[in-house]
Amino acid sequence: MKQSIASVRDAILIGLILASIILVVFLRDWGTSVVAGLMIPATIALTFIALKLMGESFNLMTLGGLAAAVGLVIDTAIVVVENIVLHRDAGQTRLQAIHSALGEITIPLIGSTITPIVVFLPLVSIAGVTGTFFRALAVTMSVALLASLALALTWTPALSQFLIKRSTGDSSGISDDPEDALDQIAPEPEVESIRRLMEAEESSLSGFFRKVINFHERWLRRALERPRWLAGFSLALIVIAYVCYQFSGSGLLPEMDEGGFILDYIMPAGSSLAETNRVVRHLEQLLHDIPEVESTSRRTGLQLGLAAVTEANTGDISVKLKLSRSRDIEEVIADVRAKIKTEEPAIDVEFVQVLQDMISDLTGEPQPVEIKLFSQDAAVLEEWAPKVADAIAKDKGVVDVLNGIDNTISGPAVVFQVDPSIASRAGFTPEEVATDAAAILEGEPSTTPVVTHDRTYTVRVRFPEENRASLEAMRDTLLVSSTGKTATLGSLATLTELPGQTEIHRENLLRNVVVSARLEGVDLGTGVASVKKSVDQLHLPSSIRVLYGGTYQVQQKSFRDLIFVLVLAVVLVFIVLLFEFRTFAAPLAILTSAVLSICGVFLALFITRTTFNISSFMGMIMVIGIVAKNGILLLDAEQKFRAAGLSLEESVVQAGRRRLRPIVMTALAAVAGMLPLAFAMGAGSQMLKPLAIAVIGGILLSMVLSLIITPAVHLFATRRALTGPGVATS
Repeated sequence: MKQSIASVRDAILIGLILASIILVVFLRDWGTSVVAGLMIPATIALTFIALKLMGESFNLMTLGGLAAAVGLVIDTAIVVVENIVLHRDAGQTRLQAIHSALGEITIPLIGSTITPIVVFLPLVSIAGVTGTFFRALAVTMSVALLASLALALTWTPALSQFLIKRSTGDSSGISDDPEDALDQIAPEPEVESIRRLMEAEESSLSGFFRKVINFHERWLRRALERPRWLAGFSLALIVIAYVCYQFSGSGLLPEMDEGGFILDYIMPAGSSLAETNRVVRHLEQLLHDIPEVESTSRRTGLQLGLAAVTEANTGDISVKLKLSRSRDIEEVIADVRAKIKTEEPAIDVEFVQVLQDMISDLTGEPQPVEIKLFSQDAAVLEEWAPKVADAIAKDKGVVDVLNGIDNTISGPAVVFQVDPSIASRAGFTPEEVATDAAAILEGEPSTTPVVTHDRTYTVRVRFPEENRASLEAMRDTLLVSSTGKTATLGSLATLTELPGQTEIHRENLLRNVVVSARLEGVDLGTGVASVKKSVDQLHLPSSIRVLYGGTYQVQQKSFRDLIFVLVLAVVLVFIVLLFEFRTFAAPLAILTSAVLSICGVFLALFITRTTFNISSFMGMIMVIGIVAKNGILLLDAEQKFRAAGLSLEESVVQAGRRRLRPIVMTALAAVAGMLPLAFAMGAGSQMLKPLAIAVIGGILLSMVLSLIITPAVHLFATRRALTGPGVATS
């Protein structure tokens, strides 16, 4: 917990520093950087208070949500401050600039804050692993965004009054004193206001950034003139995204180094507790010989899990690794696995990290790969299950294979069949013989417990070990009845030893055998595809039905749930945009860019060699809401330019010039806030690393799409709506 809090602290500080640098570079004013920078600690403080009042606990996902929100909460402050600075540069006093900026930006700012929040709403209906993990993150980020909006509209303008410098060329004669200036603010005609803002922005542009503005305007005009090129570019993005997805691989959870793992072991059926203990002691010695291992703890005859029912030949070892080590956890596990196979080949082992083991127990799907073979013929299952296990064991990356037969055989049993007539003639009752037989094998609890330090302990009374060393020794054990008669157990009962029996498993009343395995050095999607291919090549009998379960089944369900969340998020964002602009052209243009930004998600995952899992999927959903923010700011400016009398095309171009700076600033600030998570800096950050990488990829591509695709699609859709189908337009 302390390490996770330290990680959030580091992410906040790094994000704050990077965002402040971005503000200084774009606005060239330290006062504005301080105003916007103070938004982050203030928002975090408000979020903590709100979460406490809501009864939320501070765990990995809530703290990670705060770290992920660092780059987003500063966006609203950046937009407000940038707008205030622009109005100041247009010749207004600080108080006038604040008043004008808030009047211009409040409504689009509210809409742009709501859109990222509504994408989280469908998570409420999602259960299972996905809902458990990301519901807390969604609540945290939503609270943080709402807090940032409230501060941006109240606290940020108040700070701006004291920290943002006056305009150097102010000659308006209007007082900057708050007590005098309120009466001197006169509403300016909108056309004149827009003209002055455009002139101020043009005068503030210089050097490299002016070249960027001109470059954007040139390419935007080309895109408006050549819609087919735009369509081709969009199609190319979709193709690239599909190729990147195919080569990225997929999984359920991100790859994490938790600093420890669980070693589950199974001795041959019938192994005694003493024999299991002897072998496991050797395993512990092998583990302690590994330089990266710090400590171990084990259980014999039990396993980690919910209400686990195990036998004497099973158990687990919990291994903790050192914080500073040269090898990662997967390399350590591979080394341990190889040594155990060489020195203790009779024992079956499987390795799983602690968090993944807990999730497997909660979901009831303990293995990444589970091949469920269903058949009413037990002999057929016993014949083909080992063949399936041998086939998949040859696949690359498939390890810890269990065939579902050998690992489910119970130990041998001894049956005592008491002859009542013989026992009666010998002076014994059948109950006495049964009690004595149980005392030979497992012991009988004494009637009086032992009391030590005010605690009671039940004592089991057993015959000496030599009396149960073999079946013959048990037969020759001399028993004494309550009447003082003596006889051997073999003379009173027939002792029969039964071989180990395979456990019978059923699912939906159908008998089945589960062949299981784990994966090493290969992602879940690729590994299961290889396993399916190997099973198909066996040509199993028609009497056997095959289903694939385990983590793969959980992954498929989680992906279906997240697809539902994605679709519903798009619908909710569309509804919000429809209320915001009251036209279909604007939502269509904004969502086109938002959906195409998903291509940046897959490209970023491919470049960083990150699998597509529920964390990166959640990042992809977040991109939809984040990108919609930029579209709202852009098209709101376009509406104002058109209301001032500019033509449709010129309004689109000027809106791009007007909003390019805040869009680039907010996008880079969001990327800066996500960088600590993308580099997996700190404890617990690996869980959100794919999410951060996905968001960064989507945002970086969205800067181009929001400034080119959004205005172009809006222009074409609006022109078509104004002219109607079949009407020629110049």
